[in-house]
Formats: sequence, structure tokens, C-alpha cells
Amino acid sequence: MSDKAAESSPKPLNLEQKYASENQFNIDAFLKDLTARPGVYRMIDKAGVVIYVGKAKNLKKRVGSYFRKSGLSPKTSVMVRQIANIEIVVTHTESEALLLENNLIKTLKPRYNILLRDDKSYPYIFLSTQDKFPRLAFHRGARKKKGRYFGPYPNGNSVKSSLNLLQKLFPVRQCEDSFFKNRSRACLQYQIKRCSAPCVNLISEQDYAEDVRHTVLFLEGKSNQVIDELIARMDQAAQNLEYEKAAIHRDQIAHLRRLQEKQYVSNEKGDLDVIAIEYQQGIACIQVFFIRDGLNLGNKSFFPKNARHQTISELLSAFIAQFYISATTDRLVPSIILVSHAFADQQLIETILREQSEHKVEIRDKVRGDRARWLQMAQANAQNALLSRLSNRANVVERFEALQETLKMETLPERLECFDISHSSGEATVASCVVFDQSGPLKSDYRRFNIDNITPGDDYAAMHQALTRRYLKLKKGEGKLPDLLVIDGGKGQVKQAREVLQELQLHCVQIIGITKGEGRKAEHDTLLLSETNEKIFLPANSKAMHLIQHIRDEAHRFAITGHKSRRSKARKTSQLEKISGLGPKRRQILLKQFGGLQEVARAGVEDLANISGISKSLAQKIYDHFHG
Repeated sequence: MSDKAAESSPKPLNLEQKYASENQFNIDAFLKDLTARPGVYRMIDKAGVVIYVGKAKNLKKRVGSYFRKSGLSPKTSVMVRQIANIEIVVTHTESEALLLENNLIKTLKPRYNILLRDDKSYPYIFLSTQDKFPRLAFHRGARKKKGRYFGPYPNGNSVKSSLNLLQKLFPVRQCEDSFFKNRSRACLQYQIKRCSAPCVNLISEQDYAEDVRHTVLFLEGKSNQVIDELIARMDQAAQNLEYEKAAIHRDQIAHLRRLQEKQYVSNEKGDLDVIAIEYQQGIACIQVFFIRDGLNLGNKSFFPKNARHQTISELLSAFIAQFYISATTDRLVPSIILVSHAFADQQLIETILREQSEHKVEIRDKVRGDRARWLQMAQANAQNALLSRLSNRANVVERFEALQETLKMETLPERLECFDISHSSGEATVASCVVFDQSGPLKSDYRRFNIDNITPGDDYAAMHQALTRRYLKLKKGEGKLPDLLVIDGGKGQVKQAREVLQELQLHCVQIIGITKGEGRKAEHDTLLLSETNEKIFLPANSKAMHLIQHIRDEAHRFAITGHKSRRSKARKTSQLEKISGLGPKRRQILLKQFGGLQEVARAGVEDLANISGISKSLAQKIYDHFHG
């Protein structure tokens, strides 16, 4: 459509000679003759390079808005000063303008446009259904072969991981056809029970077809049906005293449940994509989750170029247009696209996608229930990915410099250590110590301490013990002292740190505490200086505060992980019997459906609630029991 629009429209109006002086573009003369029709404009610098491409419903108004005297962002102001010429392509409709704009951005890659770096095709799982013994395989590119395609998956690792787990479930061959047709004896995959060796007729065509059927059912999101069939087979094998066969089916159920942990979208049977955006410090992260046949196939993070000084609406609009419009044939447009924020041109893009895909397409930003939870999860992943991006070396060094200035340290700190305490009402107390240097987290130096012989719930005693054990070793020369010690806590915890370092005569380590403010919101966090008990309030955009918050959050995560692990080891007796409302019959059903207690403990609320006899509230109670 875009090519036709370009052909049917007037040729680009190169007005450089008429309107541009040697040093400055004459916008008043240019706008005098400019049409108010829809179209695309290209802004060009003195070297003849296209620096920006845009579309407009009204070209005269849109182009004129760039040259107003005030209200422009710093980025736009810099761009406008470089304009030596503007070329125009008039289109029949705004839709044609959007398509042409999208094609020009992908072709020209102007330096001031929001650019999506995503040129790779997406991978699929391919099943060669036309073969006598079908093959499962990794596939990327045009879908020309006859067979079934499942996906797309966000990346190759997702496909490889799924194929690896599918081998444990259903021994369908994954070897190349040339390898398969030239075997005289079973290969190693048969020996390790990852293939049933159809190449040398060690399985009948009928039994192999049954494994293929189960594979297809699972990839179509019908794993509950497969599990029910496997449970029936397991029970039948046990009744026939075929315990080895029953154990195989038990393991299949456990592996299938683990695969199912990619999470179903409750009551969702179609295809949808979930898109969320997070924006901080001039960097945007857009997270996309791919849902196909009710299964979450995984997610992918995107960091659009030139995001600084753009609004979330502008970023989402540019991303979705470049991601879906005129996309390669391997990226199918789903029927529903969930977005975390409303954005410009939402209805226009929806219309174009509907025409391009030839099926109904809806873009929704206001949803409830299960879909709202998926948006929340996508938003959380976008936040996490952005935080990881912000912790790269360049950012960390800048944050160290800001911290030096804030704390008035004589030299730039090279090493930070942070301590936190985690327990459940005094049970299984664990202290964490995480280390940052000027490259970011130094995970090889992380340490955990199991805290014993204190009054349960005494955080001060726990902090004192952890610090003593840590720095007593360092005092003996086993490690490196930090320049700054960060304590997650207030005056009491900081006092313990000061006392321990005084006892060990370690006077070269500066100590600060960080406490949560009102509502436990990060923007209200407060720093506490050990020497003076002075409180420091830093603005939300302070790089020094970002560094302290980052190391504090990492210490918190590391402590909680250790605490949960220790608590789990301490609770080994009759876990299901401790859950009220879960009688012997239901416990037996759970153990059968999930293939054992360990898999029940791993299951999510939705997985548990899908089991017959387990209500949503009981599923939540079971989940809370294992996850605190």
C-alpha cells in the first residue's frame, strides 16, 4: 500500500533552492506554499542526509509546529537548527502516510527518529507432519516447508529449551532427515531415553503417532488433556504391577507440569501479545510477551534508540508501528495486543494492522482480571530489564562519582558492601553481604550467613553477628575491606556496624544506613551518616541515591533467597498435611497430578486452581504455604 501511495502522489518537492539560504532554512516561505493534506516529510541537513522522517494528518500544521519560538524539547531544538531542506510526499490518507513513514524510517534510519533494532526473524518449533515418523526441529525464516509451526518464540534459547524439555516428555525424533535415513542401529539419543528410535523400527508407527499427538496437544495449549491421559496410564501400569512403566509416566507428568509453568493465560484460547514500557533517565525499555494458544512462549526486551525527551505515548506509537507494520512474514500479528499505556495513533495503527493481517486486531490498554495481571507482569519485567541496563559500567562510574560528592569522600570509592537481614518471625534468619565495585555487582564476593544463637527476631543481634563474622575474616587478611559499608536499616543497625568495626579497630571504613520513607516508596528513602547521625534527603533523580538503592535492593534479594532456602530445608515433614482444607483425597490428587511434592511446591496459583477439587482460594492457600 505504501508503494502505491508513493507512486500515486506527487513527486517529492525539493524546495532547497527556492526557500533555503546558505545558512538558514526559510520556514516562512516554505509554509506559505505547503499543503494541508496528509503526507510524509523528510528533514535534511546541509550534507544532504535525512535526519528525521515524520508523518502528518495536516502537513502545514505539523511541519510548522517544529519552528515555534518556545515549547520545543532540547532534542527537537538541536534537530531544527540542522535543517537545510524539507522534502514532502503527499498521500491520499493518513494511513498511507503512516505506512510510508514506517518504510522510510526502516530504510533510511534517520538519526533523530526512534529506532527499533529488531531485524532478526523469530524462531518456531517445526513438526514435519508429512513424514511417516515426523520430526521436531528448530526453524527460523520463511515457513515454506509442509508441516506444523508453533510460535513465534522470543528467541532461539526459548525454542531450544522447549525442545530439550519436550524430549524428556515425548521421545519424538529431532535428528536431521539425512541422519535418520542412514541409521543401522539406534543412536545415543535412544540410549539416554530421548528418542524411541523409529529409524531402526524400535517403535511401531502407531505408538510413535501417539507421542506425536501428545506433542501437538501440548504445543496447542491442551496439556491438561495430556496429563489426564498420562495419569490414567500411570494408574493402569501400577495396577498391572508395571512399576517401571508407571514411573516413566510419573516423570512425564512432572516434566509436563514444569513446562506448564510458563503459565497459562486463564480462559485465554487465542493469540495475544502483551507490551509494557518503562522509562527512566532518558532510556526506555519495552517488554513484549508472546502468548500463543493460551501459552506464554516467553518475552523479549527492546531498548529503542533516541528515546530521550520522548513521551511514553510517542515511544509506544513508534515501537508498535515499526514492530508490526510491514513486518517480515514470520511475525504474525495476533488478534489482541495489550499495552500498558494508551498512545498516539492507536486507532489508526489498529486499522492498518487489521487490513494488513486480514483478521480482526484490537489494541487494548484498559483491561481487567487475568489480562491485567499479564500487563502487570510485563511491566515488572520491563522495570527489571531497565534497572539492569542502568547498571552498566558507565552508569555505575557516574553513580560512584555522585556518591563521592554527596558523602564528601576524599577519594572515589572503589568497593561498596551492603548488609541485610531476612527471617520469618525469627525463623531461619539469614544475613546477606553483597559487593559492588566500579563495574557493578561483584557476585563472586557475595556472602550469606546463617544466624544462630540469638533471640528470634532480634535484628540488631543478627546484624552484629553477621558483621563480626564477615570482618573478622577480613581483619585476618582473608579478603578486601570496602571503602563504604551500607546498612539496610536505621540508627540501631548502623550502631551495630559502628561497634563491630570499633571492636575490630577497622577505622578506614565509612558507614551509612538507608531507611525506607513514608509508604516505603523509593523516592522517600533516607540516608543516615554513622558519625553524626545526620539524615540526608536526596532527590529522586540523584545518581548517588540510585547507587545506594541498587545495592540495598540486591542485598535484600540475596538475603530473602537464602532465607527461603534455609526455611525450606527446615520444613521437611508432611507439608501438605499442615494446610487446612486439604484432606487426604485432595492431597493424593495433587501428588498424582503434579508427580510429587516438589512439583506441587513449585506450582503457581493458576496451575493449582486448574486441578479438579482445588478452588482458587485453596490454591492461593497452598501457594502461600510454600512461598511465605
